[in-house]
Amino acid sequence: MNAIELLKDDHDKVERLFQKVKATEDSEHKELFLKIKAELDAHTHIEEKIFYPRLKEEEQLEDITLEGVEEHHQAKMFLRELANLSEDSEKFEPKLKVLMEDITHHVQEEEGEMFPKVEKVIGKDELEKLGERMEEEKRNFQKSQTASSGK
Repeated sequence: MNAIELLKDDHDKVERLFQKVKATEDSEHKELFLKIKAELDAHTHIEEKIFYPRLKEEEQLEDITLEGVEEHHQAKMFLRELANLSEDSEKFEPKLKVLMEDITHHVQEEEGEMFPKVEKVIGKDELEKLGERMEEEKRNFQKSQTASSGK
């Protein structure tokens, strides 16, 4: 699968989870958050390990890539904070809302600005190869996360 298609599929999965959060009672949000966190952990991992390093090699993609890295840093901070909160904490719902807003903004920038630039700079064949590497890395990451959580 093409790297950009893979990342867009991840974006769509997370957006569906965001829609579930908006459509459900607060009492269901901790469980949904755990699913969101698992998706975002795997997604940011493959972007940072494989996709972003390749983009940084291209001068015209460097600034937007560095911005993406900073947005990931901020999202990871929120994910850690949310994971450490009890669901009855008064901070949980507002923090979850801000996380969702930040991720939605990040996705809009990637899909609206970054990905079109990437497609102009990096050829389809290389995007396919990157996508294959990213799919394999994602599977390995998810297996290691499942194993370390004892599931």
